[in-house]
Amino acid sequence: MDAPEYPRPGMDAPPYPQSPPYPQSPPYPQTSQYPHPNQVPQHPAPVPEAPQYPTSAPQAPPYPHETPQPPQHPAPQAAPPSAAGPPRQPHPIQAPQYPAPDPRYPDPAPQTPHQQAPRYPDATAQPPQYPQQHPTPASAPSPAPASLAPQYPSPFPAPQAAPPAPPGPHSPQHPHHIDTDHHGRVHISGQQRHTDATAFGNLLLYLPNFLCSLLVVGLVSAFFGSLGIVVVLAWLASGALMFHRPTERALARHLLRLRYPTPQERAKLEPIWREVTSRAGVDGRTYELWIEDSDSLNAVAAAGHIVGVTRFALHQLPNGELAAVMAHELGHHVGGHAWSSLLGYWYALPGRFAWQLVRLVTAFMFQLSRVFSCLGVAFFCLVVGSITIASISTLYGLPLLFLALPYALAAVGRRAELRADQHAAALGFAPMLAAVLQKMHQQEEHEQREAAMIAAAAGKPPAAETSTSRLLASHPDYHTRLHHLQPYLQPAR
Repeated sequence: MDAPEYPRPGMDAPPYPQSPPYPQSPPYPQTSQYPHPNQVPQHPAPVPEAPQYPTSAPQAPPYPHETPQPPQHPAPQAAPPSAAGPPRQPHPIQAPQYPAPDPRYPDPAPQTPHQQAPRYPDATAQPPQYPQQHPTPASAPSPAPASLAPQYPSPFPAPQAAPPAPPGPHSPQHPHHIDTDHHGRVHISGQQRHTDATAFGNLLLYLPNFLCSLLVVGLVSAFFGSLGIVVVLAWLASGALMFHRPTERALARHLLRLRYPTPQERAKLEPIWREVTSRAGVDGRTYELWIEDSDSLNAVAAAGHIVGVTRFALHQLPNGELAAVMAHELGHHVGGHAWSSLLGYWYALPGRFAWQLVRLVTAFMFQLSRVFSCLGVAFFCLVVGSITIASISTLYGLPLLFLALPYALAAVGRRAELRADQHAAALGFAPMLAAVLQKMHQQEEHEQREAAMIAAAAGKPPAAETSTSRLLASHPDYHTRLHHLQPYLQPAR
């Protein structure tokens, strides 16, 4: 049977369909009347039988937009009692026979053109798989496998990974780090040191200074009478003190401003120094290590046994570069540059003192001559010129050598630096030494910029390097030293 259509909002509800007629029950048997003094009650009208439920489930009505109230079934009307008397007791009514199977509820309502019934999820359905990285747009198709997923261009550039930090100066991964932990046999050369051409040239150039100093000492010894010869001999023998260890320590401490290394500094210096001397075949115990409290990159080889490095070089350079610096200073000792320079400087001291005294007297006489106006100045120049000409003519032009002597000594000193560079490069420290030279060049440029800024702040022009200053330089420039290292920097063929 067709299911009734439920009313929609805004329209009258249709009449509820009439239920099928109940089957007639058999007539109740007549029973005896109740004993009543007045009237015997009559049985009510027969009760209609219960409706027969359909064997097939009726089709469910469509779902309305709003949930309708279920219809109220009319309650069965009981027959009113007769006014004639009390009702009669009816016979027992046989209950109607309901179908054996319980009525089944209809299947989900069919879809209507106005509204589609929602589909409830099955309990066994798997939950949706949510994307791991980015949600897929609703309009996009289902995502493909990870290997086939399209790559959408990003409006912003992908952040670049930060480059790895360069290794520190004391890191084993530094390219100029050397291994100093190996211990084995060390070959000690039979000739620990020698005197090369630059050392001989240095001594030869100090000869005029030595002669001037000898003249000065001879003039001073004349005041001692018969003991004057002893004074001259004592001065000549004093040169041996340059190789006396206590005298060397006194010179290092008071003249060069060096100090002994601390236990921590010595623990870092000694393995590097042992590596350098083992490569050179030199007994490292012959030399003493010293520290200079300076923030500049520098080192020094003094007297006959002193090797000093600055605090900056010790703490800021990798051990390979520090070994290159110490190998360079060892080259000065092995080649005889250190002791020849110190010995020539020592024997030139009396002549230097005499020259400084002459300059002071000359400056005083010049200032005194200015008091007498131009005549006094002319007289002073005449006297000094006469003495100079007489000295040159008497000594066969030897005093003229003093004018060129500083330039010659500077040239020999620059040659000695190149020899020391070659000594360090021959021991395998050429790349490390080239890196040290580059750092020294950058340090010099920084100092020049600072000097130029100070001069500009004071309103003065910056000091420019002249040809005279380059000729008097004790060290060759960076490009010259790097050029002489090129044969050691090129790979072996």
